[in-house]
Amino acid sequence: MIDHFADMFTHNFSVVPAPLAFTRLTAACVLGALIGLEREWRRKPAGLRTHILVSVAACLFVIIGQELSALEFGGAGEQRNDPIRMIEAVTAGVAFLAAGLIFTSKGEVQNVTTGASLWLAGAVGLGCGAGQMSLAAMATAIVIVVLFALRQIEMWMGTH
Repeated sequence: MIDHFADMFTHNFSVVPAPLAFTRLTAACVLGALIGLEREWRRKPAGLRTHILVSVAACLFVIIGQELSALEFGGAGEQRNDPIRMIEAVTAGVAFLAAGLIFTSKGEVQNVTTGASLWLAGAVGLGCGAGQMSLAAMATAIVIVVLFALRQIEMWMGTH
């Protein structure tokens, strides 16, 4: 019984080996957390946990898509695996969440940056799932600079 359980975690992966899948999911978690940390610090409606969940979910969708592409779904030429569909599905789902955060209060639109950071956390997760962790890390670094540094510039200019 224990051997069967252990086999599920080691031999069930046909495209992305279990240690690599874990590394990708962990990278998505860490990078999503870095983005969410700033939103949490600013006490925005979608913070640390939400950004982590979006990033890890997006990563998982890509890994599952890669694994599904290795399964037999009919004869040669009948299989239709389109990675763009995975990206579109994640983007649509995250956009739905982000749109729910954006609202108007007293004639002002609020939480647009938080919605955009959630959308970006989804893209970071997609990058990690596709094995592009360095690209996802670069995007995360840029976003952190944008969220922290540009806020200081806005405050200095008196526009925030």
